[in-house]
Amino acid sequence: MTEVDELKQAYETLGLPELAAKEEVEKRYTTLMRQARSRAQQKKADAGNAEDSFAKITQAYRLILEYEDRKLTDAFNEQEYGKYKKMAGQAQKMDHFWRYYRFHTLGAIAAVALIIYGVISFMNYREEQERLANLPPVDLSVSFMGNYMLKEDAPKEEPIEKALLTAFPEWKRFTSMLTFVPADQQAQYAYMQKAVLILATEHPDVYIMDRSIFEWVGTQGVLMNLDSDVNGELKPLMKDGLAQKLKTDEDTEEHVYGIDLSSSALVDQVPLYKESMIIGIRLDSKNPEKAKEFIKKYLATIK
Repeated sequence: MTEVDELKQAYETLGLPELAAKEEVEKRYTTLMRQARSRAQQKKADAGNAEDSFAKITQAYRLILEYEDRKLTDAFNEQEYGKYKKMAGQAQKMDHFWRYYRFHTLGAIAAVALIIYGVISFMNYREEQERLANLPPVDLSVSFMGNYMLKEDAPKEEPIEKALLTAFPEWKRFTSMLTFVPADQQAQYAYMQKAVLILATEHPDVYIMDRSIFEWVGTQGVLMNLDSDVNGELKPLMKDGLAQKLKTDEDTEEHVYGIDLSSSALVDQVPLYKESMIIGIRLDSKNPEKAKEFIKKYLATIK
């Protein structure tokens, strides 16, 4: 029996005209199955015939649906690939391949891109490490923390480091970090979180702070006690009000933890918008003597 004959017989089994609409086929199938179940319940002794009836109805229904689906697929393929004429089959295969494997392909492309990115990042890291290895050792590392912002006319590359080096031509290298914390207390919260993290993880030789940040950092126990310095080698340069005293959380007695350099002429060379600059030496500074030399030179320019 040919496919056409099988299809014709399927429509006859369902009691429908050929090429009836899909909705009619589904509705008719539901009706016939309900009737067949009803007859089976009434004639329980004739269960074998009922099963045959179910099977014939279901087989006819599936045959018609498969035909309808195939017809839709053929129409779609003709619309999509008919323009390729003799190459339609090849175009269809390529399209099916892409539809099926596109996520695999995109995943492979992403993996390759990730590998390339990793290789480039590693090479850049190696180059940066080599560059740093060839640099002279750091004379002093400085962390600026507070309501400070770079001036618009500041040099694009290492503006603060270059400005600091002008006052110390005998030194080879400064490193600096700038952490902005606004003066407005309501806007400080997010910035202070960053400042807390930097205070815990970074270890500069000195901090240069505005007054509010000094009053906070000074109580954290990270700054060096400068009592002996302001009463010793720095005493000839100290003027009234320059020594900044605080109590820490662990010591209720006031000590000098900072020196106000705001009025130093050298401060004007630093390309920052600032109101006050108080310097403190970190307790674990690697270059405490150079930090004190830095303070001494800045103090010498205060009139």
